[in-house]
Amino acid sequence: MIRPEPFALDRRALLAGAAAGAALLTTTSPAAAMSPSPRRTYKKAVKIGMVQVEGTLQDKFALLKELGFDGVELDSPSNLDLDEVLAAKAATGLEVPGVVDSAHWGKPFSHPDAAVRAEGRAALETALRDCKKVGGTSVLVVPAVVNGDVSYDDAYRRSQEELRQLVPLAEELDVRIAFENVWNNFLLSPLEAARYVDEFESAHVGWHLDLGNLVLYGWPDQWIKILGKRIFKLDLKDYSRKKCNEEGRWAGFGVQIGEGDVGWPAVMKALDELGYTGWGAAEVGGGGRERLAEIAANIDRVYAM
Repeated sequence: MIRPEPFALDRRALLAGAAAGAALLTTTSPAAAMSPSPRRTYKKAVKIGMVQVEGTLQDKFALLKELGFDGVELDSPSNLDLDEVLAAKAATGLEVPGVVDSAHWGKPFSHPDAAVRAEGRAALETALRDCKKVGGTSVLVVPAVVNGDVSYDDAYRRSQEELRQLVPLAEELDVRIAFENVWNNFLLSPLEAARYVDEFESAHVGWHLDLGNLVLYGWPDQWIKILGKRIFKLDLKDYSRKKCNEEGRWAGFGVQIGEGDVGWPAVMKALDELGYTGWGAAEVGGGGRERLAEIAANIDRVYAM
């Protein structure tokens, strides 16, 4: 059937439009139209206790570097030879981004006994100085513990009084005091966590945010958005609400990084919006070469989400 001539004009117009559309698609295809993904420069680390291999400290540093890690967090106070740490760093190029206060559970800043609190202060002072010596930028510390013997308000007041005494040293050394959220029955809301930090009135006090620890009572991306620039570093692990409900609270940690309910895509989006470019340290069960390589791969996967 021969169509009326007017259609030929429409057809030519349609063909011209189609050609123009094809050209447009070439330059604005869905992939081209989307903004490029942010180039994430997060670094990845482990805790030194996770490196369960034979050999010297330098051997352990070399293995981590080979597996793609950028750094390792140490404990302080500890029996580590800091000169040996510096030599291992120089030989391998592995960084020590920070240290973990090894006394904050046994000698908490909320303890009723002033002598115990003083021991806790002394330990944190050592950790700050050790961190500076090995080239780190922050000390992870649990600020307080609430329990049947320590009320919430006492923990809040005592811990701030004790920690304020060390803020001048942190500022002098340019090493940050970074609070970790743990199951210590304290600072259970991101709004309160932000307020607690702000009351120190120091840029050297903030958060070492543990994403996996949050899942039991919150959503990590919401904490990131509220805490914002108060976040100095991240701890990386995951948590399964299903395993928690079926097997108990601690069983929730029995999943690999990226396989639980942290909500990594939302977390990564929140970090991108924040402009985060810092460290993430795995805090999971460690092991030898194969296990450490698995952890590195798991971190890379969630970093790419």
